[in-house]
This record gives sequence, C-alpha cells and structure tokens, in this order.
Amino acid sequence: MKYRVEFTTSAAKELRKLRKSIQPKIMEAISARIDELAAEPKPPGAEKVEGYDYWRVRSGDYRIVYSVEDEVLTVVIIRIGHRREVYQRL
Repeated sequence: MKYRVEFTTSAAKELRKLRKSIQPKIMEAISARIDELAAEPKPPGAEKVEGYDYWRVRSGDYRIVYSVEDEVLTVVIIRIGHRREVYQRL
C-alpha cells in the first residue's frame, strides 16, 4: 500500500522562506524521500520526535518533521527548518 505525501500550508511557506542556497538541497532531500515515505512512512534514518507523535528526517542541519496517518494512508509534512528552530513551535 502506498501512502500519499502532503504538505501543510505552513510547511510549504517555511520551505519558501529558507535561503535560496538551501532550498534546492532541501527539495532534493524531500524529493528523494517522497517515494521512500510513500512506500514506508517510517524508513531507516527516520526518528520519532520525543514527546510528540511526529517523525523526522535529517538533511544536513535541517529537519523535515512529519506525521503519519495510518488510517487514511497519508504522510503530512508539518515543519521544515533548521535544527535549532524546527522543534520550538510543534
């Protein structure tokens, strides 16, 4: 079964606000992970965010935080940002 991968409006906005030099790197990481997340939403390298029902994957100093909705087969990307800031407003 394949999961559908979606972005929240705020995650898309955070991606657009990143420095122009960082955006392609993050988009490449997301693109590479989308097929992986669609097939297996909790792949090797993904870690659970402590205290939340969210998962995260790393891309250098940046993190992609997402939730997995197993009942509707959806992966929702919630936050994208630098590791020092991404967890502050979860």
